[in-house]
Amino acid sequence: MRRTDLADADCGIAQALGVLGDWWTFLIVRDVAGGTTRFDALQRALGVSRRALTERLAALVGHGVLERRPYSQHPPRYDYVLTRKGEGLLPALVALQDWGTRHVMGDGELTATAQAGSAEARRAHDLVGRRLPALTLPGPDGRHVAPAAPGEWTVLYVFPGAYAPGAGDYPPGWAEIPGARGCTLESATYAERYADFRAAGAQVRGISTQRPDQLADFAAYARLPFPLLSDQDGRLAAGLLLPTFRAGGVARLKRLTLLVDPATVVRAVQFPVTDPAGSVDEMLDLVQRATAGR
Repeated sequence: MRRTDLADADCGIAQALGVLGDWWTFLIVRDVAGGTTRFDALQRALGVSRRALTERLAALVGHGVLERRPYSQHPPRYDYVLTRKGEGLLPALVALQDWGTRHVMGDGELTATAQAGSAEARRAHDLVGRRLPALTLPGPDGRHVAPAAPGEWTVLYVFPGAYAPGAGDYPPGWAEIPGARGCTLESATYAERYADFRAAGAQVRGISTQRPDQLADFAAYARLPFPLLSDQDGRLAAGLLLPTFRAGGVARLKRLTLLVDPATVVRAVQFPVTDPAGSVDEMLDLVQRATAGR
């Protein structure tokens, strides 16, 4: 009989660990969130034995964390995808990653940026060549849209947080967190250069973990000609293992910019971004060079 059946029956932590089991299970959920959904691809990515992977996938399906979707009848083959119950784990994965980065790999200091040669920077730049996970995020009107514009080059700038006057407050000590300031300047600069990005053949979209209504208020205040999307549930952050920090009790995305091609593959990464306004001109140059032969 499992320990969680008795003394820990009322403890959510114990019950959750009774489902998740061991570290391989967390890593399976991490990779499925990132778009690795087939058995052989998961086995190659994780380096786990086929037997162990089979057992853990079966357990996650049994607990309703994953579901199997057939993609081949002969022979029978399946994609493993997160259910709504499974997606509920993503904020926990983001928090676990933030804790590991800050307190295990780092010195415990709170920061909204990173050193150029850090593990976070290497992980961010390893996104080049990765396809975005197949997901949608709520926009300012509440409708869900894909982060990248279908069939177009897309600039995704990820930022910690920006508020319209009276529509939200920055957490205490925000100005003292390295790298946190500059979101309004960055957004305004993208707005000023938006016609140039469109002339070069690219869309622009901003992403934050703020609520959609907060982003809508800020976009209206800053007169942004492009949408801001909300990753408040951590789906993109978990899927791409984006660098995060925690401030005011909320998971925040560290400032980072992705250039995504029409096939939704990441072609360039800016991280860390130490000059929010200057990074916009650098990204415009990358776009113009990438689309020069179109």
